[in-house]
Amino acid sequence: MVRVSNYRGKTAEELQKLSMEDYSKMVTSRQRRMLKRMCTSYKELIAKAELVKKRGTGKAIRTQVREALILPSWLGMKFAVSNGKEYKELLISPEMLGHRLGEFSFTTKRVIHSSPGIKATRGSKFLSVK
Repeated sequence: MVRVSNYRGKTAEELQKLSMEDYSKMVTSRQRRMLKRMCTSYKELIAKAELVKKRGTGKAIRTQVREALILPSWLGMKFAVSNGKEYKELLISPEMLGHRLGEFSFTTKRVIHSSPGIKATRGSKFLSVK
């Protein structure tokens, strides 16, 4: 069975045709406020995304604007979002709409410790060093 992905009852094709005003009516009040009061870096990112979409290149758009709200016109596009150290590449899907870019590029990673070494614990001080 083929899985049809949609956002609030609309398919991906219908979402891409939505204007910014129609999309803002579909999102929550916090997201609507973000769309209404766009910062200059977010406007520049939208302009860059439109330019890349017009050219039709499959190249990822590198950005540090982690607070940018994902728009329906970005469906199918690739973004490389900074996490402070490197850029994590992500492909925009309908399930990501309404979220922010930074939610998909984690800034911390899991800490994995190795086994303790010699003199790491009180009990290991009696082990012989080989």
